[in-house]
Amino acid sequence: MAEVEFENVYGAPAQEIVGAYGAVVQFSPLFPGARSLEEAAAGSLNGLAILAPPGTVERRYTLALALRALRPGARLIALAPRDKGGARIIGDLEKLGCEAVETAKRHHRICITSGPGDEKAIAAAIEDGKPQWLDDLGLWSQPGVFSWNRIDPGSALLLDHLPELSGRGADLGCGIGVLARQVLAFPKVTHLTMIDIDRRAIDMAKRNIEDDRALFLWADARTVKDVSNLDFVVMNPPFHEGGLENQALGQTFVQRAAAILRKGGICWLTANRHLPYEVILKPLFKHGSMIAEADGYKIYQAQK
Repeated sequence: MAEVEFENVYGAPAQEIVGAYGAVVQFSPLFPGARSLEEAAAGSLNGLAILAPPGTVERRYTLALALRALRPGARLIALAPRDKGGARIIGDLEKLGCEAVETAKRHHRICITSGPGDEKAIAAAIEDGKPQWLDDLGLWSQPGVFSWNRIDPGSALLLDHLPELSGRGADLGCGIGVLARQVLAFPKVTHLTMIDIDRRAIDMAKRNIEDDRALFLWADARTVKDVSNLDFVVMNPPFHEGGLENQALGQTFVQRAAAILRKGGICWLTANRHLPYEVILKPLFKHGSMIAEADGYKIYQAQK
Protein backbone atom coordinates (compact mmCIF):
# COMPACT_ATOMS: atom_id res chain seq x y z
CA MET A 1 0.00 0.00 0.00
CA ALA A 2 2.84 2.43 0.68
CA GLU A 3 3.52 2.79 -3.06
CA VAL A 4 0.12 4.39 -3.69
CA GLU A 5 0.61 8.14 -3.61
CA PHE A 6 -1.99 10.54 -2.24
CA GLU A 7 -1.95 14.10 -1.01
CA ASN A 8 -5.38 14.18 0.64
CA VAL A 9 -7.25 12.20 3.26
CA TYR A 10 -10.82 11.81 4.43
CA GLY A 11 -10.88 10.76 8.08
CA ALA A 12 -7.93 8.96 9.62
CA PRO A 13 -7.05 5.90 7.54
CA ALA A 14 -4.57 3.79 9.48
CA GLN A 15 -1.01 4.47 8.35
CA GLU A 16 -0.01 0.84 8.91
CA ILE A 17 -2.51 0.04 6.14
CA VAL A 18 -2.18 2.89 3.64
CA GLY A 19 1.41 3.83 4.41
CA ALA A 20 2.88 6.75 6.30
CA TYR A 21 1.60 10.19 5.47
CA GLY A 22 2.45 13.59 6.83
CA ALA A 23 1.40 16.93 5.37
CA VAL A 24 -1.85 15.91 3.72
CA VAL A 25 -5.05 17.89 3.28
CA GLN A 26 -7.98 16.73 5.41
CA PHE A 27 -11.48 16.60 3.92
CA SER A 28 -13.57 14.88 6.59
CA PRO A 29 -16.45 16.93 8.05
CA LEU A 30 -15.56 15.43 11.45
CA PHE A 31 -12.26 17.33 11.59
CA PRO A 32 -12.92 21.00 12.43
CA GLY A 33 -11.24 23.26 9.92
CA ALA A 34 -11.00 20.60 7.21
CA ARG A 35 -11.70 21.40 3.59
CA SER A 36 -15.03 20.42 2.10
CA LEU A 37 -15.08 17.59 -0.42
CA GLU A 38 -18.35 19.01 -1.75
CA GLU A 39 -16.53 22.23 -2.68
CA ALA A 40 -13.45 20.60 -4.21
CA ALA A 41 -13.22 21.46 -7.90
CA ALA A 42 -13.76 18.59 -10.30
CA GLY A 43 -10.49 17.00 -11.39
CA SER A 44 -8.42 18.90 -8.83
CA LEU A 45 -7.13 16.34 -6.31
CA ASN A 46 -3.93 14.37 -6.74
CA GLY A 47 -4.83 11.18 -4.89
CA LEU A 48 -7.12 10.62 -1.91
CA ALA A 49 -7.26 8.05 0.91
CA ILE A 50 -10.68 7.61 2.51
CA LEU A 51 -11.64 5.87 5.71
CA ALA A 52 -15.07 5.10 4.34
CA PRO A 53 -18.16 5.76 6.49
CA PRO A 54 -20.23 2.75 7.59
CA GLY A 55 -23.62 3.99 6.35
CA THR A 56 -24.47 2.97 2.79
CA VAL A 57 -25.86 6.28 1.52
CA GLU A 58 -23.14 8.34 3.22
CA ARG A 59 -20.39 6.00 2.01
CA ARG A 60 -21.51 6.08 -1.64
CA TYR A 61 -21.96 9.86 -1.44
CA THR A 62 -18.41 10.25 -0.15
CA LEU A 63 -16.96 7.92 -2.76
CA ALA A 64 -18.86 9.76 -5.50
CA LEU A 65 -17.60 13.14 -4.31
CA ALA A 66 -14.06 11.74 -4.25
CA LEU A 67 -14.28 10.37 -7.79
CA ARG A 68 -15.60 13.71 -9.03
CA ALA A 69 -12.78 15.61 -7.34
CA LEU A 70 -9.86 13.42 -8.45
CA ARG A 71 -7.74 14.49 -11.39
CA PRO A 72 -7.65 12.02 -14.32
CA GLY A 73 -5.42 9.07 -13.46
CA ALA A 74 -5.15 9.88 -9.76
CA ARG A 75 -5.90 6.99 -7.46
CA LEU A 76 -8.48 6.63 -4.77
CA ILE A 77 -7.80 4.38 -1.77
CA ALA A 78 -10.99 3.52 0.12
CA LEU A 79 -10.88 1.31 3.19
CA ALA A 80 -12.90 0.42 6.26
CA PRO A 81 -13.16 -2.41 8.80
CA ARG A 82 -14.70 -5.42 7.10
CA ASP A 83 -17.74 -5.43 9.42
CA LYS A 84 -18.27 -1.64 9.25
CA GLY A 85 -18.87 -1.21 5.57
CA GLY A 86 -15.48 -2.37 4.31
CA ALA A 87 -16.90 -5.49 2.68
CA ARG A 88 -19.26 -3.33 0.61
CA ILE A 89 -16.80 -0.80 -0.79
CA ILE A 90 -15.94 -2.90 -3.85
CA GLY A 91 -19.63 -3.18 -4.72
CA ASP A 92 -20.15 0.55 -4.20
CA LEU A 93 -17.31 1.36 -6.58
CA GLU A 94 -18.69 -1.03 -9.17
CA LYS A 95 -22.10 0.66 -8.92
CA LEU A 96 -20.31 3.96 -9.50
CA GLY A 97 -18.81 2.56 -12.69
CA CYS A 98 -15.26 1.91 -11.44
CA GLU A 99 -12.92 -1.02 -11.77
CA ALA A 100 -11.11 -1.59 -8.47
CA VAL A 101 -8.58 -3.91 -6.87
CA GLU A 102 -9.50 -5.21 -3.42
CA THR A 103 -7.13 -6.47 -0.74
CA ALA A 104 -7.42 -7.20 2.97
CA LYS A 105 -5.24 -6.24 5.91
CA ARG A 106 -5.76 -5.90 9.66
CA HIS A 107 -9.47 -6.77 9.43
CA HIS A 108 -9.96 -4.04 6.82
CA ARG A 109 -10.97 -4.24 3.19
CA ILE A 110 -8.93 -1.90 0.98
CA CYS A 111 -9.98 -0.91 -2.52
CA ILE A 112 -7.89 1.03 -5.03
CA THR A 113 -9.29 2.58 -8.18
CA SER A 114 -8.29 5.20 -10.71
CA GLY A 115 -11.89 5.92 -11.59
CA PRO A 116 -13.12 7.72 -13.50
CA GLY A 117 -16.52 6.18 -12.90
CA ASP A 118 -19.87 6.67 -14.56
CA GLU A 119 -20.98 10.32 -14.50
CA LYS A 120 -24.68 9.52 -14.13
CA ALA A 121 -24.08 7.04 -11.29
CA ILE A 122 -21.81 9.51 -9.50
CA ALA A 123 -24.36 12.29 -9.86
CA ALA A 124 -27.14 10.02 -8.54
CA ALA A 125 -25.10 9.03 -5.46
CA ILE A 126 -24.34 12.69 -4.72
CA GLU A 127 -28.03 13.53 -5.07
CA ASP A 128 -29.01 10.73 -2.65
CA GLY A 129 -26.54 11.87 0.01
CA LYS A 130 -27.02 15.63 -0.10
CA PRO A 131 -28.95 17.68 2.52
CA GLN A 132 -32.66 16.91 2.63
CA TRP A 133 -35.77 18.58 4.01
CA LEU A 134 -37.63 16.13 6.27
CA ASP A 135 -41.33 16.94 6.30
CA ASP A 136 -42.11 14.81 9.36
CA LEU A 137 -39.49 16.62 11.46
CA GLY A 138 -39.77 20.04 9.86
CA LEU A 139 -35.97 20.11 9.72
CA TRP A 140 -33.07 19.95 7.29
CA SER A 141 -30.72 17.01 7.73
CA GLN A 142 -28.24 14.86 5.84
CA PRO A 143 -27.31 11.15 5.81
CA GLY A 144 -24.32 10.60 8.08
CA VAL A 145 -25.34 13.12 10.72
CA PHE A 146 -26.26 11.60 14.10
CA SER A 147 -29.85 10.30 14.04
CA TRP A 148 -30.22 12.09 10.73
CA ASN A 149 -33.84 11.19 9.87
CA ARG A 150 -35.49 10.79 13.27
CA ILE A 151 -35.54 12.35 16.71
CA ASP A 152 -33.20 10.31 18.91
CA PRO A 153 -35.26 8.76 21.77
CA GLY A 154 -32.91 10.25 24.37
CA SER A 155 -33.36 13.73 22.95
CA ALA A 156 -37.13 13.19 22.76
CA LEU A 157 -37.22 12.29 26.45
CA LEU A 158 -35.18 15.36 27.34
CA LEU A 159 -37.52 17.57 25.32
CA ASP A 160 -40.45 16.17 27.29
CA HIS A 161 -38.87 17.17 30.63
CA LEU A 162 -36.94 20.33 29.81
CA PRO A 163 -38.23 23.27 31.89
CA GLU A 164 -38.34 26.84 30.61
CA LEU A 165 -34.76 28.04 30.59
CA SER A 166 -33.36 31.55 30.80
CA GLY A 167 -30.11 33.44 30.30
CA ARG A 168 -27.05 32.33 28.36
CA GLY A 169 -26.50 28.69 27.53
CA ALA A 170 -24.88 26.10 25.29
CA ASP A 171 -25.94 22.98 23.45
CA LEU A 172 -22.94 20.62 23.43
CA GLY A 173 -23.10 18.25 20.48
CA CYS A 174 -26.03 20.19 19.05
CA GLY A 175 -26.56 18.05 15.94
CA ILE A 176 -29.05 19.56 13.51
CA GLY A 177 -30.67 21.67 16.24
CA VAL A 178 -33.38 19.45 17.72
CA LEU A 179 -32.79 20.59 21.33
CA ALA A 180 -31.87 24.13 20.32
CA ARG A 181 -35.18 24.65 18.54
CA GLN A 182 -37.05 24.15 21.81
CA VAL A 183 -34.52 26.05 23.94
CA LEU A 184 -34.78 29.10 21.69
CA ALA A 185 -38.55 28.99 21.94
CA PHE A 186 -38.12 30.14 25.55
CA PRO A 187 -38.33 33.95 25.52
CA LYS A 188 -36.00 34.43 28.50
CA VAL A 189 -33.08 32.70 26.76
CA THR A 190 -30.73 35.47 25.65
CA HIS A 191 -27.99 33.46 23.91
CA LEU A 192 -27.30 29.87 22.88
CA THR A 193 -23.91 28.62 21.69
CA MET A 194 -24.41 25.55 19.51
CA ILE A 195 -21.33 23.33 19.20
CA ASP A 196 -20.79 20.21 17.11
CA ILE A 197 -17.73 18.44 15.71
CA ASP A 198 -19.61 17.52 12.52
CA ARG A 199 -19.61 20.31 9.93
CA ARG A 200 -22.68 18.84 8.27
CA ALA A 201 -24.61 19.06 11.53
CA ILE A 202 -23.63 22.70 11.96
CA ASP A 203 -24.58 23.44 8.35
CA MET A 204 -28.00 21.86 8.90
CA ALA A 205 -28.46 23.62 12.25
CA LYS A 206 -27.83 26.96 10.52
CA ARG A 207 -30.66 26.14 8.12
CA ASN A 208 -32.96 25.00 10.91
CA ILE A 209 -32.30 27.74 13.45
CA GLU A 210 -32.83 31.27 12.21
CA ASP A 211 -32.39 33.18 15.43
CA ASP A 212 -30.01 36.02 16.23
CA ARG A 213 -29.50 34.57 19.71
CA ALA A 214 -27.80 31.47 18.27
CA LEU A 215 -24.04 31.17 17.71
CA PHE A 216 -22.82 28.18 15.69
CA LEU A 217 -19.40 26.64 16.28
CA TRP A 218 -17.89 23.82 14.24
CA ALA A 219 -15.62 22.57 16.99
CA ASP A 220 -14.89 19.79 19.46
CA ALA A 221 -17.06 20.58 22.46
CA ARG A 222 -14.45 19.01 24.72
CA THR A 223 -11.82 21.60 23.88
CA VAL A 224 -13.69 24.65 22.59
CA LYS A 225 -12.51 27.95 24.07
CA ASP A 226 -14.15 31.29 24.88
CA VAL A 227 -17.33 29.70 26.24
CA SER A 228 -17.81 30.26 29.97
CA ASN A 229 -19.97 31.55 32.81
CA LEU A 230 -23.15 30.07 31.36
CA ASP A 231 -26.52 29.81 33.04
CA PHE A 232 -27.37 26.44 31.50
CA VAL A 233 -26.11 23.61 29.30
CA VAL A 234 -28.25 21.08 27.45
CA MET A 235 -26.80 18.01 25.80
CA ASN A 236 -27.20 14.50 24.51
CA PRO A 237 -23.52 13.55 24.79
CA PRO A 238 -22.03 10.98 22.41
CA PHE A 239 -20.60 7.74 23.74
CA HIS A 240 -19.33 6.17 20.53
CA GLU A 241 -16.10 7.02 18.76
CA GLY A 242 -14.90 5.31 15.62
CA GLY A 243 -17.86 2.97 15.80
CA LEU A 244 -16.94 1.70 19.27
CA GLU A 245 -18.50 2.53 22.64
CA ASN A 246 -16.39 5.00 24.60
CA GLN A 247 -17.94 5.97 27.92
CA ALA A 248 -15.08 8.36 28.62
CA LEU A 249 -16.24 10.50 25.69
CA GLY A 250 -19.57 11.29 27.31
CA GLN A 251 -17.92 11.78 30.69
CA THR A 252 -15.63 14.38 29.13
CA PHE A 253 -18.72 16.25 27.91
CA VAL A 254 -20.01 16.31 31.48
CA GLN A 255 -16.69 17.65 32.71
CA ARG A 256 -16.76 20.33 30.04
CA ALA A 257 -20.30 21.34 30.97
CA ALA A 258 -19.22 21.78 34.58
CA ALA A 259 -16.26 23.91 33.49
CA ILE A 260 -18.31 26.36 31.41
CA LEU A 261 -21.23 26.81 33.80
CA ARG A 262 -21.32 29.61 36.34
CA LYS A 263 -21.79 28.77 39.98
CA GLY A 264 -25.44 27.80 40.31
CA GLY A 265 -25.73 27.04 36.59
CA ILE A 266 -27.78 24.04 35.49
CA CYS A 267 -26.86 21.12 33.27
CA TRP A 268 -29.61 19.09 31.62
CA LEU A 269 -28.52 15.89 29.92
CA THR A 270 -29.91 12.70 28.51
CA ALA A 271 -28.10 9.36 28.55
CA ASN A 272 -28.58 5.70 27.85
CA ARG A 273 -29.62 3.82 30.96
CA HIS A 274 -26.43 1.76 31.16
CA LEU A 275 -24.07 4.75 31.19
CA PRO A 276 -22.74 5.54 34.70
CA TYR A 277 -22.90 9.33 34.59
CA GLU A 278 -23.79 9.50 38.28
CA VAL A 279 -20.14 8.77 39.08
CA ILE A 280 -18.88 11.80 37.15
CA LEU A 281 -21.74 14.17 38.08
CA LYS A 282 -21.37 13.83 41.84
CA PRO A 283 -17.88 15.38 42.28
CA LEU A 284 -18.49 18.13 39.71
CA PHE A 285 -21.89 19.45 40.76
CA LYS A 286 -23.35 20.62 44.05
CA HIS A 287 -26.69 18.99 43.42
CA GLY A 288 -27.73 16.36 40.92
CA SER A 289 -30.66 14.04 40.40
CA MET A 290 -32.27 11.78 37.86
CA ILE A 291 -35.46 13.46 36.70
CA ALA A 292 -36.88 10.73 34.49
CA GLU A 293 -36.22 7.25 33.12
CA ALA A 294 -38.03 5.64 30.21
CA ASP A 295 -37.41 3.51 27.13
CA GLY A 296 -33.80 2.83 28.05
CA TYR A 297 -32.86 6.47 28.70
CA LYS A 298 -32.34 8.71 31.72
CA ILE A 299 -32.63 12.46 32.22
CA TYR A 300 -30.36 14.22 34.70
CA GLN A 301 -30.48 17.70 36.14
CA ALA A 302 -27.31 18.91 37.88
CA GLN A 303 -26.57 22.27 39.49
CA LYS A 304 -23.04 23.53 39.85
